[in-house]
Amino acid sequence: MKPFRLHHTLQILESFESSTLPLDAFLSSYFRKNKAVGSKDRKEICETIYGITRWKALLDYHCKGPVTWNERISLYSTLRPSEYAQDATIPLHIRMSCPKHLFDFLQNSIGEKKAIDFCLASNTKAPVTLRVNPLKTTREHLFTAWKNRFPVSLCEKSDLGLIFHQKINFFALPEFKKGLFEIQDEGSQLVAKHLQIKPSDHILDYCAGSGGKTLAFAHLTQNQGQIYLYDIRPHMLIQAKKRLKRAGIQNAQQLTEKKLKSNLLKNKMDWILLDVPCSGSGTMRRNPDMKWRFQLNSIEELIIKQRDIFEKALPFLKKTGKIVYATCSIFPEENEKQIQYFIEKYQLELAEPSFSSFPEKGKMDGFFAAVLKQKI
Repeated sequence: MKPFRLHHTLQILESFESSTLPLDAFLSSYFRKNKAVGSKDRKEICETIYGITRWKALLDYHCKGPVTWNERISLYSTLRPSEYAQDATIPLHIRMSCPKHLFDFLQNSIGEKKAIDFCLASNTKAPVTLRVNPLKTTREHLFTAWKNRFPVSLCEKSDLGLIFHQKINFFALPEFKKGLFEIQDEGSQLVAKHLQIKPSDHILDYCAGSGGKTLAFAHLTQNQGQIYLYDIRPHMLIQAKKRLKRAGIQNAQQLTEKKLKSNLLKNKMDWILLDVPCSGSGTMRRNPDMKWRFQLNSIEELIIKQRDIFEKALPFLKKTGKIVYATCSIFPEENEKQIQYFIEKYQLELAEPSFSSFPEKGKMDGFFAAVLKQKI
């Protein structure tokens, strides 16, 4: 590794240890402050840092002296993780480069085989997936325009999805500025498809964030009906407003806390989407530092929060409406077990079989969605 790149790699790794930011946000902040680091250097530095973060446990196991970032960087250049996959002399969680308490939890939650599959997939790069905006273009049009310029392929399951096989600056593309596409994992796109919306419907995206899921289903309303976005973080709704405008969506409005509690929307919604806060385990490969920060008690706290959100959102549903509970988690504690709880407590039933995806190399992230309705 060139001295210039090594210097910045070390500086990032050492300073990140005391940061509370996710790794991707920390890297963005670092490079904004260090503009002398060019795009080629950034690419290699980021790949090295992500690789070291993914395989830290295995690297530490092979450190011969004191464990330092210098030593880890040096080892990483020669590490071949697949060579140790079957080495029974190394504890299994170290071969998977996973904290023991997380690996134990995974084993208890989804079984040893799936725990191994999950860890191996989480130690690979996530694909870069786009969702085409059908209000403005078609997937076929963009694919035809791009296939001779970029390594791009069609998603297998989402009919609006395209996979890019190299990272580029998507936000600089004229197609992005015109609102022809958004970046969104295929699994997330499939979650949004569970809202089988009619143009006249009223839809509440209760944990809207910056509007990613709304953007994926809004075209179904044909700019009729009404979409309501609510989030406890007003700054996220500001971003959502910008994205919706770029996409050409004109029938969406952001809700304040006051408007939400005015009772004007109670029993009015044909659809409610609850993309609830969760462990994010299904997207762990996108921020591999998550696994080193994982705390068991956080799952218990999230379960309570998810149940509280569901209880607060349910009164907005029409008697004939449907509520979609969704996570980007692979843990049954946040998914199937929560659905069973909601069914029993609120006399609901599944409107259709629930959806789940599991992270695989080169494929979609891990997501879960269940559509519930009142028992007739």
